[in-house]
Amino acid sequence: MRQFVCLAHEVPTTPSFSLDDIAGGAGRLDALCRSLTAALLRSHGIREDVRVHLVLQDELTITVDGGAVRRLNPDERSTAARIKTALEHRDEAIGALPAEPSPGFEVYRRGFEATLDALDDDATLVHLHEDGDPLVDGPLPEHPVFVLSDHGDFTAAERDLLETRADRRARLGPLALHADQAITVAHHALDTDGYAEW
Repeated sequence: MRQFVCLAHEVPTTPSFSLDDIAGGAGRLDALCRSLTAALLRSHGIREDVRVHLVLQDELTITVDGGAVRRLNPDERSTAARIKTALEHRDEAIGALPAEPSPGFEVYRRGFEATLDALDDDATLVHLHEDGDPLVDGPLPEHPVFVLSDHGDFTAAERDLLETRADRRARLGPLALHADQAITVAHHALDTDGYAEW
């Protein structure tokens, strides 16, 4: 299982935004949608062994399971509509129990730290950061959880948490990448076993 934790610092936690303004009025929801589709979609298919956790303002987490999700399209607007629908069900999430607005989508009332707490024990937490060591230096994790920030930097609290919880701090190349690009490169590194198999 591959997992991605995408931190969204400005995306609304309520469905009060317009799908006509996902790049501005919805706190760069467009970038989050690109990250979600980069993580789950491949040409003519879905990566069934991938789970994505979208952490909105350290308050809510929308988890999307590639093995269960249906009708996820590659365009940003339809993906934003799926997230908006998930947020319409947020009040159904009670305690540790999620709301399940559609197959493969779950909405939890938990922030970043609680999302990390809920990960499997055998997961390897990888903090993706431009100042990390190259991902392909050393063995690739069997069950990686990659943590990425949105268009903004990690907050001080997020950095402190990752300092204590991450197993590795890794970079994917010599240049800083957008989150969706980083997800694609991480997939490619794992798909090719560190660029060794084609």
